[in-house]
Amino acid sequence: MPVTYNDLYLDARRALKGAGVEQAQLEARELLCFAAGKSRESFFRDLTLYASDGAAARFRGLMERRLKGEPVAYLIGEWEFYGLTLEVCRDVLIPRPDTETLVDRGILFVRDLPEGTRVLDLCAGSGCVGLAIAENCPNTQVVLAEWSEDAIRVCRQNIRRRELNGQVQAAQADAMAPPSHVLRDFDLILCNPPYIPTADLEGLEPSVRDYEPHMALDGGADGMDFYRAIARDWRCALKPGGMLAFEVGIHQAPAVERILAENGFTDIQTTRDPGGHQRVVEGDVGQMEVGDEEVV
Repeated sequence: MPVTYNDLYLDARRALKGAGVEQAQLEARELLCFAAGKSRESFFRDLTLYASDGAAARFRGLMERRLKGEPVAYLIGEWEFYGLTLEVCRDVLIPRPDTETLVDRGILFVRDLPEGTRVLDLCAGSGCVGLAIAENCPNTQVVLAEWSEDAIRVCRQNIRRRELNGQVQAAQADAMAPPSHVLRDFDLILCNPPYIPTADLEGLEPSVRDYEPHMALDGGADGMDFYRAIARDWRCALKPGGMLAFEVGIHQAPAVERILAENGFTDIQTTRDPGGHQRVVEGDVGQMEVGDEEVV
């Protein structure tokens, strides 16, 4: 029996709400747009039209997978972050609105600095943080650093998609080890590291636990492994006066503030996200000398 796009949309929205999906309306729309090959504008324009059998079948297949827990971002292969549509897959975390606060702090720091200001997005994943900085701050040169070769591939795809090849590059780097000599002299390092305590991984929402990469989630026994290593080993990658800014999990800000202080950072402050949670902890290296530090 023929169905309209609106019939499919309303049925999907009800099913997703019944499954406890918070953004049921958004997800139903995105899945239907993808299945039918429509833009958001044409989707709303064509709601009263009958869907083709192929589009309806594709949509029902996607809905079946979504109701089993697979994230909609992985189903459609892209997601929006800070106004940018970026490619995502199961090799990288899905960009989340919480992380936009880290971008806000980065833009505020670099926007009035000179041409050629250098920014490092460490533990870059899809590259969402660094790409948002580059799009909004044309005075910057941005490096997306990742350990996973699969994630680097996604970064490079997003660099090309955003046509930022002249401003952004991707590099392989282990955030748990000191930086190589080529990853130095940054004005700003932004980092959304793995910060979930290992024992808490099994208790995560199934769509996160079962589909998103654990290496991008697991922050060690107390969730602090990456904060400790980066604050200790990557300080030398900053220019005098440079800043390191971390995204942090709920209730982690005081511990991360202490880690920064113990490693010589000054002017340490924490910023809350729009939901009121302490989300970004940042610190300044001051006017230190870096020339005599060991180059690995």
